[in-house]
Amino acid sequence: MTGYLNLILRLSIWFLLTANFGITNIIIGICIALLLPRHRSSGALTDWLRALGEIIVAIPQAYFEAVEIILRPHPHEAITMEHVKPQRTPGLIFLDIFLITFTPKTIVLKYHEQGYYEVHRVQRRQQP
Repeated sequence: MTGYLNLILRLSIWFLLTANFGITNIIIGICIALLLPRHRSSGALTDWLRALGEIIVAIPQAYFEAVEIILRPHPHEAITMEHVKPQRTPGLIFLDIFLITFTPKTIVLKYHEQGYYEVHRVQRRQQP
């Protein structure tokens, strides 16, 4: 089942990059998605479902944060380190980075192979 999710993720990225849903582009996208190397890992279906649930929650949160930034400016910035959840596959790491970057107040600056993300945040107040 996770093989299908990886294929869907690869095709989604392809369509986001090309912004073309023509039949030729779909065939090329499927070929590329199938030819890319696969990582053998223990990515459980529950991890994928949890990540997809987090995406559904992140959409209204992003709108709320955008309105909040417009109404009350956030003049302070901070860079924090967030740990990667244990045993994450490359696809799930991509989804984590997407979720963090999707909301207007945060963006992932760098993914460190040691197991953490470098995250830039805008904040309303200076944190001690």
